[in-house]
Amino acid sequence: MNLFEHVGAKIREFRSQFGGRGISQEVLAEKLGVATNTISRWETATYQPTIEDLEKLARFFGRSVLDFFPDEKPSGDARLAALLRTAKELDPNDLDELQRYAEFRQARSLLASSKAKPVGRPRG
Repeated sequence: MNLFEHVGAKIREFRSQFGGRGISQEVLAEKLGVATNTISRWETATYQPTIEDLEKLARFFGRSVLDFFPDEKPSGDARLAALLRTAKELDPNDLDELQRYAEFRQARSLLASSKAKPVGRPRG
């Protein structure tokens, strides 16, 4: 399974479990302001959602943007340890914003490293 097939499966999973009963592709499309067939094409990996699309989905489902990606092993990077020490002193709202920013950057990096060519019509 490639990255976008994994992402599509996660979109389908989160949509089908939303609120305990799930929601239709039509309802999700309406909430996100996209065409219904876009949701279908994301789920089947015919179209590749952008990082901005994934951020909207994550916020809608109340999840981290990283929940759409395969799990990765944490690193023992000293910079990460320093960031974690510093983050302990942040206000909870600032900590939430820092977490979202870090997740967004990691997701953007994961998408860029997939080196997949865009499918479908260009966005403008």
